[in-house]
Amino acid sequence: MSDLLVKNVRVLDGDPTEILIRQGRIVAIGTDLDGAGAVVEDAGGRIAIPGLAEAHTHLDKSLLGYPWYHNDVGGGNLMAMIDNERQMKERLDLDPHVQSMRHALQTAAFGATMIRSHVDIDTTGGLRALEGVMETAEKLADVVDIQTVAFPQSGLMISPGTVELLDEAMKMGADLMGGLDPCGVDHDPKGHLDAIFALADKHGKGLDIHLHERGELGAFSMEQILDRAEARGMKGMLTISHAFCLGMPDPARVNPLLERLGALEASIMTTAPASSPAPLVKQMKEYGIHFGAGNDGIQDTWGPYGNGDMLERAKFVGLRSNLRSDAEMYMALDVCAGGGAEAMGMERRELKVGSPGDLVIVEGVAVAHAITLHAPRKLVVKSGKVVARDGATLMDMP
Repeated sequence: MSDLLVKNVRVLDGDPTEILIRQGRIVAIGTDLDGAGAVVEDAGGRIAIPGLAEAHTHLDKSLLGYPWYHNDVGGGNLMAMIDNERQMKERLDLDPHVQSMRHALQTAAFGATMIRSHVDIDTTGGLRALEGVMETAEKLADVVDIQTVAFPQSGLMISPGTVELLDEAMKMGADLMGGLDPCGVDHDPKGHLDAIFALADKHGKGLDIHLHERGELGAFSMEQILDRAEARGMKGMLTISHAFCLGMPDPARVNPLLERLGALEASIMTTAPASSPAPLVKQMKEYGIHFGAGNDGIQDTWGPYGNGDMLERAKFVGLRSNLRSDAEMYMALDVCAGGGAEAMGMERRELKVGSPGDLVIVEGVAVAHAITLHAPRKLVVKSGKVVARDGATLMDMP
C-alpha cells in the first residue's frame, strides 16, 4: 500500500478534481488536497474508474507466449474440447505458474485489480495447476488479488479419484469449491452435487459452479443446486457461472429461480456470450442478485478469443443486455467493477471516500466512450500503488 495523489482527474464523467489515497484507501476527493508525502500523478484530464473485477477466468489454461495454436476441435462437443485440452496441456508441457503469470499480468495491465480463477483439478494433472496459480497469486499479491476455485473440469463422478484430489485442493487453500454441469458432464446430478456440497461444507468454503446446461435441463440442475444451498443455509456462499438457463424466454419458469437466487444472496457470473442465451443486467438488478462478469479462458485450446480486458467485456455486457444510453453503460461497467467485486464476495470498488484505493485512469471523453474505445490504460492503481502504466504492468512477464 502507498500514499498517492492523483491530480487533474475526472471521476467517471465529472469535472476535473483530485483523489487522495492513504494507506491503501481513498481518504479525500476534491480540489487543492493536502498530498504531503504522497506520490503525485497527473491524469491529464482523463477519466478515473474503479479497479476492474475479472470474476470468471482460467489462469492455468492460456497459451499466451506460445506459438499460435491451430485448433482442429471446434466448439460443437464439450467433452471433445475438455479431452483435447487435457491432452494438449501434457503435450505442450505447460507450466501453470508461468502461464498464469502471463495471463494475470496481461489482465492487470488492462485494469483488473481482482481475479477469480477456476483451476483444473483432475487425475492427469493432479494438483499441479493449483500449485502454479497459488504461486502466482502469492507473487502478484501487490498487483492483483487472485481467488482460486478447485474446478473438476474433466468431470467428477466419471473420473474416479477426483473427489479425493478436490479434498486435497481445498486443504491446500483453494478459496472456493467448483462444479461442472452435473447432468451434461457427469450424468449424475445427485452424485456430483452431493460430493461438491459435502466438500464445501467440510472446508467451510463457498461454491462456484459452471452451469452451461441450457433450457429445461439447466433449470432442473439449478433447482437441485438451490435445494442444497437452501437446506445448508448457504446465504451469500453460492455462485453459478454462465447460467445460460436464465436466458430462457419463459418468465413463469425463470422468475421463481431468480427469486430463490436473490433470497440466497447468490452471485451469477457471465461472459455475456454472443452464442448462448444469458442472464441480463436489469434482470439481475431487479431480483437483487449479485452479478459479475469475466473473460473466461483467453487464447487457449478452447478458442482464439479474448485478451483479458474487462473494460472490453463491459462493452459485451452492455451489448448482450441492450444497454445503450450513457447512464445504462454505467450499469455495464459496474458489473465489471464494483458489482463484480461484490459478486466475488469482496469489498466493493468505487470512487468514494473510504473505499479501497483501486482505480484505473482511462482515455475517453465519457465513460461510455472509454468502454468502447479500448485504448491502453494510462494508469492502474492497486491499494494506492501504481502497478501498470501506458498499457503495461511494471512487473515484466515471464
